[in-house]
Amino acid sequence: MNSEQAPRTAVGRFAPSPSGRMHLGNVFCALLSWLSARHDGGRWLLRIEDLDMQRCRREYADALEDDLHWLGLDWDEGGSLGGEHGPYYQSLRTDIYRRFFERLEAAGLTYPCFCSRADLKASQAPHASDHAPVYAGTCRHLTPAERERLAAVRRPSVRLALPDAESRFDDGHYGPQVCNLQTDCGDFVLRRADGVFAYQLAVVVDDALMGVNQVVRGCDLLESTHMQLAIYRLLGFDAPQFIHLPLLMSEHGQRLAKRDRGASLADLRRAGVGPERIIGRLAHCAGLVDSPRPLMPADLVADFDWRRVPTANILFEP
Repeated sequence: MNSEQAPRTAVGRFAPSPSGRMHLGNVFCALLSWLSARHDGGRWLLRIEDLDMQRCRREYADALEDDLHWLGLDWDEGGSLGGEHGPYYQSLRTDIYRRFFERLEAAGLTYPCFCSRADLKASQAPHASDHAPVYAGTCRHLTPAERERLAAVRRPSVRLALPDAESRFDDGHYGPQVCNLQTDCGDFVLRRADGVFAYQLAVVVDDALMGVNQVVRGCDLLESTHMQLAIYRLLGFDAPQFIHLPLLMSEHGQRLAKRDRGASLADLRRAGVGPERIIGRLAHCAGLVDSPRPLMPADLVADFDWRRVPTANILFEP
């Protein structure tokens, strides 16, 4: 399926990282993803993105499932529920990622990178629009002898060599998106120096193998979509429809996080705030209802419409 075509039957997903308890920004994304899939009569799966084993903990993943159930956001497969596309914990999928990584490596599309954190900080230039660093390609043209010398003292990460080419896709909420892969994205890491496969590779492989054809996530990830589309093309996978949503922002102009007053779902539950109040408030933020009245997700399915959702980021007042 071309990424510019809406899928007939949606298969959406929520793919949180269990590095802590959920906050309302996470819930906002989960709610709109769930509504988008359910409105189309589709399926919704839960994938636990726990690649970073130093920060991610199983107890947080279990608490996350409990929070989703409490909020009325059910899923058809994934998490502890399991299903035919498992395992649904990225920490258990390393051999799968290795298989596709080796395919890219065998095609001559990767190269080792020996840059240290200090090297990267010194060589990367900020992107013109969002100040995200773009790798300068320092190690791309090293000779075999130079690589051998550097490998003797430092284990490399592995980067994907991107072409000097244009990338385009039509986002389901923000419309046409375009960038130059080399100058706007830069060669990015597929496998870290410690051997852990990077998010960009893992998420593409997972979504493709799990049959996900609708990806709903925050607009801060719009640019990284081009990187993922490059991997989809190189591996011969059909790309999903991407739909990005506005972010909930704190009064300080930062993306909402657990540290913000009134944003932690665990704190709200302890304070006796019910799921109907939370869902109703988030539905109002999304423009789906005229006032923040008590609602459950099922109440919003029939009339859900992406055209009601704003494109500008949303100030969330506690």
